[in-house]
Parts: sequence; structure tokens; C-alpha cells
Amino acid sequence: MAPAADTQTARPAPWRPRRLLVTRSAMTFPHGRAIAERAAALGVAVEALPGDRLSLDLPDDPRRAYAAAKTTLAVVVAPPSKRRLQPIAPSADWRVDLAEGCPAHCSYCYLAGSLKGPPITRVYANLDEILDGLPPYLGQGQITSRNRDRMDEGTTFEASCYTDPLALEPITGSLSTAIGWFGRWDAPVQLRFTSKFADVGPLLDIDHRRRTRMRASINPRMFARFEGGTSPVADRLAALRRMAMAGYPVGLTIAPIIAAAGWQRAYAELLADAGEALRDVADLDLTAELITHRFTAGAKAVLDSWYPGSALDMGAANRVTKRTKFGTEKQVYDSATMRALRTFFEAEIASVLPSARILYWT
Repeated sequence: MAPAADTQTARPAPWRPRRLLVTRSAMTFPHGRAIAERAAALGVAVEALPGDRLSLDLPDDPRRAYAAAKTTLAVVVAPPSKRRLQPIAPSADWRVDLAEGCPAHCSYCYLAGSLKGPPITRVYANLDEILDGLPPYLGQGQITSRNRDRMDEGTTFEASCYTDPLALEPITGSLSTAIGWFGRWDAPVQLRFTSKFADVGPLLDIDHRRRTRMRASINPRMFARFEGGTSPVADRLAALRRMAMAGYPVGLTIAPIIAAAGWQRAYAELLADAGEALRDVADLDLTAELITHRFTAGAKAVLDSWYPGSALDMGAANRVTKRTKFGTEKQVYDSATMRALRTFFEAEIASVLPSARILYWT
């Protein structure tokens, strides 16, 4: 049975897929074989496929098919087209995908409508090829490489555009590998990832050389019901503190900012909690990224099918239509609501998190 809409377990255990599918090509890569071995050791049913086509055998019922896909992890090979990096404004110069898909059950999910087919999570076996293809992009981006306000970050590579790599780390080990690789890359670069999960233990002792920034994706407790299967926000903030204490640059991804009744008090409490969590951290390098709730018609249709009965407001009130550079349309808050939100966050962050640099507002 699929999870009930708008629920969040209190202390979820690390995510474990019910089954792991490994394509034939993925098994030719050491990282692919290591993922399969790690999953088997954790008691996950591992199925080695005879070819490279994913055979999902999903139920006909959409809700059961959704649940089955969400509990399946596939190990595949990223083709050359996936290894050609794309800009990812306003977050970073380049998007580097370690995986696609996420095991969480967020009823505002950014991936809905972006990834085709059932929401199965795919992780890439040819991680070494992906990482070895990054050096040619050094200094070539437009967001941080050549931006006067963010040049101190170096060339930035965002690893959580289409996934939550920390959620998958107990099975894949991909994030640890990438952090270590960036630590050895003696260049002005930064790996970036954001997460709604809190198991950072495997990352703390990596020789990261401050070339990886972890951001905790957070929202007030009043919106916890929209983030099913994720770690409680208090745990995410505690994990962020652990990473900061281990010398990592850190950040807050406050997303999606939801202008529901009572939002001012809820977000003020959230920022106060973040300030308390990061209090007295030496050499704190802290950023904030502020992303308001928005959605497309296609994403809304997918989310309504995944989470029927969700209380998340995706109505027309306080919304306007905005056309993207790709020619699509999305619903965003109107100018008055956006002004009120931005004014509040800029003032509140300056008050309770004075060392934080706001990287962008969108």
C-alpha cells in the first residue's frame, strides 16, 4: 500500500529499497558491483538483469505502481548524454548527477513532471567516468566561476538537482566517493548537495578539504506532513552542525517557502532553531538559499495522482503565471506575496543568522 498523503514518520530508519535491479552493463563497473554487494549485505533482494532494459513489472493500479516504484532502486550506466553537464542556475555552474530519483514522499516534489515514467530511483554505476569528466568544465560556468559576488566558491557542481544523494548513501556510497574525489582535486571547485536526511556519519571523516558544501533542506514543523519519509527537521539541523564541526562549508536550503496562514511565526521559529543549531561553530561558512513554492500544470497533475487528498495549496489564490526560458509555464506567488516573503526572510536571517550569505532568492 502506498503511504498516506502528507505524513512523516517520527524517526525513519535509513532508507532501504525492497529490491535492487542491476543492469548487465552496470555489473561491469566496480562501483556497480559494490552497490549490489552492499545492498545484499543489508538484506535487500538483488536482481541481476540479463540486459540493460529495466523490467519493472509494476502493478496496473497507479497507486500500487507508485508504491512499488518508490521502493525500487536500479543500478544503471549513465550514457554520454547524461555526462554532458548542463548549467543549473541559480544554484551552481553545473549539474552533476550521481543518481536520478528520490525515495522520499514529498507532496510538493520538484521531480514530479521532470522525470519520465514511474518514480523509480536510478543510481549510476559508472561514477568514475562521471567524475573524471568534470575537469574540462573548470572555470567555464556563469553562476559562480565568473560571478563577482560568488567567485569565492570556485566552479560549482550541484549533485542534488534530481536526487537526494544522502538518502541513497547507505546503499550506494556514491556521495562519499564524490566528496573524496573533490577533496583530491586541487583546484577552486566545490561539490554541492542538499538533503532532507540526516545520516551524515559516513561523511564526517572524509578528507574533503572544504571543497564540498552540504545544505540542509528545511521547512517549519507545520509543513512536516508534506515531507513523508524524511528525517525530522531537528535531525537535519543537528546533522548540519556535525558537518560544520567537521569543517565542511554548510548551508540552509529553505524550500519550498509556503505562504500559508501563520507562515511568519513558523519560519521565524525555524530560523531561530537553525541559529541555535549552528551556535558557537568555529570558522562557520554558512549560506542560505531561498526558494518559494511553484509548480507547473504537469507537476500538479502528477502530484495529485501520487498524493490524493493532500492539503498542500496549489490553488490560484495569490498566484500568477510565469513563463520560463524553456517556454513552459509555472504558477508562482504574486508580486505582493513575494515582496512580503522576501522582506521577511532577509530581515530575519540578518537578525538570527548574521553570518549567513543569501546566495539567491527565487
